[in-house]
Amino acid sequence: MLMLRGYLNRTSPLVRFLLVGIINTFVGLSVMFFMLHIAHLSYWWATFSGNAVGAVVSFLLNRSFTFQSDISVTKGAFRFLVVMLSCYYVAYSFSQLTARFIVTLSPHPFANVRDDLAVLFGTLFYTVLNYLGQKIIVFTAK
Repeated sequence: MLMLRGYLNRTSPLVRFLLVGIINTFVGLSVMFFMLHIAHLSYWWATFSGNAVGAVVSFLLNRSFTFQSDISVTKGAFRFLVVMLSCYYVAYSFSQLTARFIVTLSPHPFANVRDDLAVLFGTLFYTVLNYLGQKIIVFTAK
């Protein structure tokens, strides 16, 4: 365990950010499926609950592990939320425009999957923007 901790401390913040992303995705999906199938909540409440729990896990792990920041939870949580929402809006708006443009260039193979392309592009763009926003705006190195 100490070897793993030592290795992870030497890895780049980007690698740690991606590992945290995997963890919070797993936690969020687990909560969603639990709420949907065990608690019998509606789709929207289940996905909201899972995403909320995933965001809390993401904030706490990114604060302590990824960026090793000493920012207060209150100040950091507000910045975290603003960065996440801003990145979401910019990334998914831009990706939707990009997907529409691609479809106009090549309508036949991509017309039926325009929204899927937008989601994939948006996810990649969101990850990059969110990493930069968390690193530059939200968390400060110790």
